[in-house]
Amino acid sequence: MARIIAVANQKGGVGKTTTCVNLCAALHLSGRRILLLDGDPQGNASSGIGVPKTRRPNAYDMMINGAQAVDCVVHTRYGDLIPTGKELAAASVELIGVEGREYVMKNALLPLYSDYDYILIDCPPSLELLTVNALVAADSVLVPMQCEYYALEGIADLMTSIKMCSRRLNRRLQVEGIVLTMYDARANLTTQVAGELRRVLGSKVYETVIPRSVRLSEAPSHGLPGVVYDRGNKGSRAYMALAAEFAARCEQ
Repeated sequence: MARIIAVANQKGGVGKTTTCVNLCAALHLSGRRILLLDGDPQGNASSGIGVPKTRRPNAYDMMINGAQAVDCVVHTRYGDLIPTGKELAAASVELIGVEGREYVMKNALLPLYSDYDYILIDCPPSLELLTVNALVAADSVLVPMQCEYYALEGIADLMTSIKMCSRRLNRRLQVEGIVLTMYDARANLTTQVAGELRRVLGSKVYETVIPRSVRLSEAPSHGLPGVVYDRGNKGSRAYMALAAEFAARCEQ
């Protein structure tokens, strides 16, 4: 039975999609059965793994048009993917009048649970109906976070949203962990924010941190995960280490 992880942060630009793509690829390279659901209408996870945003059927068809999830899956060398495109942006509006609208993604994914070890969901950078669907479908939430003041404020809002969803819609939902991204150990603010997070959240903060890396930024333009584009790069090595820590936590 798959463990389902929503990768979410209400603040944009924190490395959420980069974390999704590279964690998926790293887990796949380590022999796990992985499915990445691109739940962000920007479709960057799809293009970042080499699948065109125009590919149909996709996540929108699965949630709105009744397409079977298995027919939406694209098999790649870096793990399986349910892609998306700009049409998914309309899903939040189209779902408003649907009975049980918060459970559409969960119900659509149910037939795939036995096919994978992990299903990762790349969420939009906001608390909209698509994100709520991901939180309802998920067992836990992985939060990529940049070490800066505004991100520290945003994490409190996200934790409130997770608790609210857990209380009202998905009682099993928990925080999988916090991943510190774009980490610059030379900056005082980085070490201060990281220290405060570890003080408050303890072991929920992953030991592995993801440094800033130009090579990770370049990889999506080639349709490749960073861990494949330049496996020896410090950012790629960090994501491989994160995958090992992630799997160890989940499988202990």
